[in-house]
Amino acid sequence: MAEVKLTAELRTDFGKGPARRARRENKIPGVIYGHGAEPKHVLIEGHALMMALKTPNVLINLDVAGKGELVIPKAVQREPIRGFLVHVDLLAVKKGEKVTVEVPIHTAGELAPGGNLIEHILNTLSVEAEATRIPEAVTVSIEGLDAGHTIHAKDIPLPPGTALAIEEDAPVLQIVAAQAEVPAEEEAAEEEAEGEAAEAAES
Repeated sequence: MAEVKLTAELRTDFGKGPARRARRENKIPGVIYGHGAEPKHVLIEGHALMMALKTPNVLINLDVAGKGELVIPKAVQREPIRGFLVHVDLLAVKKGEKVTVEVPIHTAGELAPGGNLIEHILNTLSVEAEATRIPEAVTVSIEGLDAGHTIHAKDIPLPPGTALAIEEDAPVLQIVAAQAEVPAEEEAAEEEAEGEAAEAAES
């Protein structure tokens, strides 16, 4: 998995005012927690953090006032309209330590002919993996699958050292038949019949 080096400074001013000032200076407030230690409040350069977070479950080697911390993002808050970063929660990890994370589910291949559709019951898969070997995503083949087929968690291949953190029989994807489109003439006739029925009811 990707490892990114970032630099942070300890945050000493708290509240909405200092947080807004920090964001105007392109610094994103964050907190580091884990291993029973007191949470550390930090400020991280915004653009570098935004680029790092483009990779799911990215491993960040964070230099905090000259001291290195291995962390992974656990919760990211964004402004709901424009989507810019507001705050980030970071979990401190150690090499060899197991963590439970959500990884994106990708599909590969083509469905059987017939215009069927993929229904995503889950968009991410909960797995347990070493903190320094978290997969960026998992991929499952849908090649040749027809309507009515369901893919369960146990059907998704996992990288070595990674294990499911949900029930094996949990449904993840299912293939559903595409709904046939109603011809325009039939749709117009149905609307006309409904209108006539409504007029008759009113009279």
